[in-house]
Amino acid sequence: MSARETAWGAYKTIADAMRRRIAEGEYAVGSLLPSEAMLTSEFSVSRNTLRRALGDLEREGLITALPGRGRVVAGQGDEAEHEADPHLQYRRIADDLRERIESGDLQPGDLVPSEAALVAQYAVARGTARQALVELQGAGLIEAIQGKGRYVLNPSDRDV
Repeated sequence: MSARETAWGAYKTIADAMRRRIAEGEYAVGSLLPSEAMLTSEFSVSRNTLRRALGDLEREGLITALPGRGRVVAGQGDEAEHEADPHLQYRRIADDLRERIESGDLQPGDLVPSEAALVAQYAVARGTARQALVELQGAGLIEAIQGKGRYVLNPSDRDV
C-alpha cells in the first residue's frame, strides 16, 4: 500500500502539492484558491481529507479563509496578508468611512454607502461590511432607519 492510498498520505500529498503551487506562483498572493469541490475532484479525495490539508496550510500561514468567499493565498508580512484577514478588512472599511465623515466628505444627513455597495467596493463578504457599519453605529457616527438605510448623524446628536 502506497502513502497515497491512505487518508494520511492523501492529505499530506495535497498539502505538499498546494505548498509547491504557492511557492511557484501558480497561486499568487491574494488570489482565491479553487473551490473545495474543484480540489476534491482534482485530488479524488473526500472533503474532510481536503480540509485537513487546507487546515495545515492555514496553520502555516500560507492561506487564509475568508467567510463567504473562500480561501486566499496569504502574503509574507505584506499588505495582501492584512487585506486577507477579515478582522482587518472590516476595520479598514470602518476607518475609511470614519475618515469620510470626519473630513466632511459625508455630511450629517447623508446616506452612508449600503452593505451591497461596500461589498462591491471592498470585495468583502456582506457580514464584513455589516460589521463595519455596526461599529460606526456603536460609535454614534451613523444611525440606521428601518427600510431607508444608514445616515450620518449630526455632531450634536452623537454620543461623545
